[in-house]
Amino acid sequence: MFGFGPKVPGITPQELEQQLNSRAVFVLDVRTVAEFRQAHIPQAYHIPLGELPQRLYEVPQDRPVVTVCRSGTRSRMAALHLQRAGYTVQNLEGGMIRWKGPIR
Repeated sequence: MFGFGPKVPGITPQELEQQLNSRAVFVLDVRTVAEFRQAHIPQAYHIPLGELPQRLYEVPQDRPVVTVCRSGTRSRMAALHLQRAGYTVQNLEGGMIRWKGPIR
């Protein structure tokens, strides 16, 4: 993102949709409760960004984590936090705005 700050690997919506079929990743949605209730990726686990530091124990470390928000900005912040904590993480490029897969 504009070359500032640490790099966070990205994943396209198409790549994520392929990986969801194999259950190879943990999808972490960091939007607000209202946004999550409105629509989300069916396999997504919800932890609002502001609660992530206190709820980090809920995120498994045995598989890659894909962070998701509306456009990719909040999820990038979550991904940076997870990286610093030792997680393997990718940020969904374009967030839910670009997601064309199934929603719940």
